Amino acid sequence: MILGDSEMTWIDANYLRPRLLYREDASHKGDYGHLLIVAGCQSMPGAAVLAAGAALRSGCGLVTLHSTPRALQAAVVRCPSAMLSEDPGEAFSRLPVSMDRYTAVAVGPGLGRLPETQEALLALLSEAMERRLPVVLDADALNILSELSDWKAYVPMGSVLTPHPGELRRLFPGEGDEGRERRARELCSGAGCALVWKGFHTKVFTPDGACLVNATGNPGLAKGGSGDVLTGLLGGLQARGYAAATAAALAVWLHGRAGDLLTEARTAEAWSSQDLLDVLYQGFVELYDGGDAR
Repeated sequence: MILGDSEMTWIDANYLRPRLLYREDASHKGDYGHLLIVAGCQSMPGAAVLAAGAALRSGCGLVTLHSTPRALQAAVVRCPSAMLSEDPGEAFSRLPVSMDRYTAVAVGPGLGRLPETQEALLALLSEAMERRLPVVLDADALNILSELSDWKAYVPMGSVLTPHPGELRRLFPGEGDEGRERRARELCSGAGCALVWKGFHTKVFTPDGACLVNATGNPGLAKGGSGDVLTGLLGGLQARGYAAATAAALAVWLHGRAGDLLTEARTAEAWSSQDLLDVLYQGFVELYDGGDAR
């Protein structure tokens, strides 16, 4: 996909600073949203823990992780600030209780693709539509949807899709990059959503037809779990109150900036996706304090 400079806007500190939300002195956790994360299965519990860890560093007020017992056991230790909702099966198979408590949903990392998971995912998206909840759709959530001919009908208004190139090909088969770009723009316009095309200089397509291009990130992010961190961070920002396009732009910049800082310190080889959690805050500091940020 090749875009001219006139067709794109760079996501950098100057773009993001005017769009930042701030916290009121007289406020409480309920003022900053409640994210539901549906992620992980018995064989992939780490994805859920990474997503929850990132969400807890996003600024949202509350995070609930809905997952299988193995993931929740790990989350008790790694994410003690998160609330837990147990799915007793091998993978996602039933909705959490009381969906009315949430302000956004993030679903997909490590979910698996069992038949019961597909059924539960469609029920979750129907609930989100009814309650007008934005949803971050990633990984196996996208893979499950791509198997449906009418998958676009299940994308709630204001949501964000985060496909890597392989997932994008499954969503929009039989197209080259230019065709997939056109169809991504059509989806975003029609569904009022944003789409994050992950890769070198990650692109964000917005509901108003814009293409935003991320100025941060490096090949050190090409490791398992990196996308799970992005999903949790992005979901937390939506729960916090950011609209789809701004949440996506802020998330990919912060995620990439954390990767840049780790690569500067350790090379692109010698850090893992888990390490991103410990440096996400530095991007926030640069944005809010007006430091020297790319």
